[in-house]
Amino acid sequence: MKAMVLAAGQGTRLRPTTESMPKALVPVAGRPMIEYALLLLRHYGINEVIINLHHFGEQIERRLGDGKALGLKISYSREPDLLDTGGGLLKAKCFLQDGAFIVINTDALIDLNLAALIEFHGKMNAAATLVLRADERADEYGSIDIDASARICRFLDSKAPLAPVGATRKLMFTGVQILDPKVFEHMDDIGTMRKFSTTKHTYPRMLLGGERLFGFYFDGFWQDLGTPARIREAELTLQTGQARLHFL
Repeated sequence: MKAMVLAAGQGTRLRPTTESMPKALVPVAGRPMIEYALLLLRHYGINEVIINLHHFGEQIERRLGDGKALGLKISYSREPDLLDTGGGLLKAKCFLQDGAFIVINTDALIDLNLAALIEFHGKMNAAATLVLRADERADEYGSIDIDASARICRFLDSKAPLAPVGATRKLMFTGVQILDPKVFEHMDDIGTMRKFSTTKHTYPRMLLGGERLFGFYFDGFWQDLGTPARIREAELTLQTGQARLHFL
């Protein structure tokens, strides 16, 4: 299985630090932020990774190189113009299209059992499996509903054409997902270089089209690293032993 780490964002919420470096290299507990995603992938034997680059992307490439120092094989997808999540995935299609692949946001610090996620994705024969968690801020960031079968029945403002099975739960996306190459069928008519979002454009289209979208419920340690305050919170949690990352 291959993976993509999304690292092209400008990190505006981390200014002024990101005025001279990419968000992916902002230190978190002594490591560049992006290393956590890469080490998680390596722990589960996923060593072919592509990273998309835009804001100070050359710094990321100089730091990580071909990935050999981390035991990985790293490729890069350079975006002269920022393409957002959907455009970024579509640009990397040639690298990703051979089978199911994992996508991780750079700023998602998560203690996730990837083997269990991969098993779940295959068992459900899913076109997309999003790792979801309960959060009181779900509506603020964009909530997603799953039914009793774990199938996504509402994605933001879009609802599945089929009635949900049993009770539904309102959850929030963690920034980790497994996608089948089928996802590209819902992107190809958009254009290879157009900027678009998977959450705003691709997944609602797939949901309305009856594709098999599932939510993998996660209740372990997760922390958004998008602001200085959240980075400090993550560092404190790790330093005090309130959470441990099993893949380090």
